[in-house]
Amino acid sequence: MKKYCLLSNDVETTSIWHNSLRDETGYKVFKEGMPLLLDLYEKYNIKSTFYFTGYIAKLYPEIVKMVVPYGHEVGSHGLSHTKEDGFDVMPLQRQVDHLKESKDIIENIIGEEIISFRAPALRVNNDTALALAEANYKIDSSVASQRFDMFMSFGGLKKLNWLTAPRLPYRTSKSSLFKKGDGQIIEVPLTASILPYLSTTMRIFPTLTAIQRRVMAFESSITGKPIVFDTHPNEFIDESDEIRQINKRSKNFVAAFLQDTLRSKLKVKNLGIKGVKIYEREIKYFDKLEFEFCTIKEFCKQKGLLK
Repeated sequence: MKKYCLLSNDVETTSIWHNSLRDETGYKVFKEGMPLLLDLYEKYNIKSTFYFTGYIAKLYPEIVKMVVPYGHEVGSHGLSHTKEDGFDVMPLQRQVDHLKESKDIIENIIGEEIISFRAPALRVNNDTALALAEANYKIDSSVASQRFDMFMSFGGLKKLNWLTAPRLPYRTSKSSLFKKGDGQIIEVPLTASILPYLSTTMRIFPTLTAIQRRVMAFESSITGKPIVFDTHPNEFIDESDEIRQINKRSKNFVAAFLQDTLRSKLKVKNLGIKGVKIYEREIKYFDKLEFEFCTIKEFCKQKGLLK
């Protein structure tokens, strides 16, 4: 059975150090984080999927163009990464408008159709499947099946749907990304086993992640479930030379403590070059086990999910 490792990247202007959106951080992602990531992928002949917010694509169009010559897939990460523009709180028509505008911005930059989407902070609601279909997307990767750290991020209650979502890629129902059905959208769930398997956890708990990847690789060899790993080039820049003031985004004390204060203190571990080196260890592991690295779109084609 062929084994797949689908590396994916969310590209935005989020500053992990300052816990806020900053154009200056977006520029550092463009000039520092992205080149490091692209060089690492080229070293192992990896094709991956990059999800760009419409905001960073419009701000720095070259950041989108730079991935195309390497053969990576370009997808949408929504129009904005602000708390207010979460897809779990926007009504249907506003979701459609955001999806279409983001699509138009990115397609006008690269001159190619994009069909893949990942919601900022993985925040979606029951309208998102309908919105994606109306905006002519075909693939989503916003569901993290059996992930259980949802209360550390915004939209925690809606993310409880992760617990019952299918683990293997599936065609969704017309009205929910969390359920199988005969809708137009293909869901490729992110890998998780209670804790998410992604670069944030990798940087904070590298030893635990090393154990987790072995479990995920075993599952893949048994069920054919692809490894779907999520990283962010803003994790491979270092802003620690700047004075830090954690931005509180919630007025609720408990939410602010979990989602801002605690989460922000944890997330700054092993940023920059240290993070790149830890990420390379993950890549080496799956490369040694002869997993195929390909884009999410190519995976869907190979598995007959995408016609």
